[in-house]
Amino acid sequence: MKKIFTQKNRGYTIIETMIAISLFIVITTVGMTSLLNANLVYRKSQNMRSIIDNLNYVMEDMSKNMRTGSKFRCFRSGDSLNTTEAGGVSRSCPNGWALAFESPLGSASTSSDQWVYYLRLDTNVTPNVTRIYKSTNSMTDFFQVTSSEIEIDSDASSFSVLGAEPVSALDTQQPLITIRLVGNIRYKTVDTPFSLQTSVSSRYVDIGN
Repeated sequence: MKKIFTQKNRGYTIIETMIAISLFIVITTVGMTSLLNANLVYRKSQNMRSIIDNLNYVMEDMSKNMRTGSKFRCFRSGDSLNTTEAGGVSRSCPNGWALAFESPLGSASTSSDQWVYYLRLDTNVTPNVTRIYKSTNSMTDFFQVTSSEIEIDSDASSFSVLGAEPVSALDTQQPLITIRLVGNIRYKTVDTPFSLQTSVSSRYVDIGN
């Protein structure tokens, strides 16, 4: 007579279930942590990208406006930034901290066409940092063009101008402006140094025959 052996179907024991749940929790935790870290890195990179885009925009904005400007006046150490000085005789200088010029967007019959870019120490923050400011109405109002995370090194940054003097028979140099910006981007706990330089030649003909 043959014996028939049968095996009862068994489910998971409590211990096996707890082990499975624990492994699931560990894997889920590791996965969520990695996902959150990746999202944090992405957001930081996007914010940093926005700051760098702002810096590039400022450089492009200055270059574009100076390219179509005329009667450049470079401000050297010791010069006073006021309407009289800005509207004075055109002048070159090797390492200026401010630059005034006439914009074609203004009116030739008034002084409202004077545009100014300059480096100014912001004393409203601690420690004090240098920003770039701009005026499009002959210094009646200035506004900050660089974001708060951008810190300019005033000793290494400058506006250099060649050939800005009035037209004369001896003037053989077309106005050439070199903008140099050196500084640091401080975003939260990360410092990113930068160094940018570009040269702009004025489209306005300003040379002697």
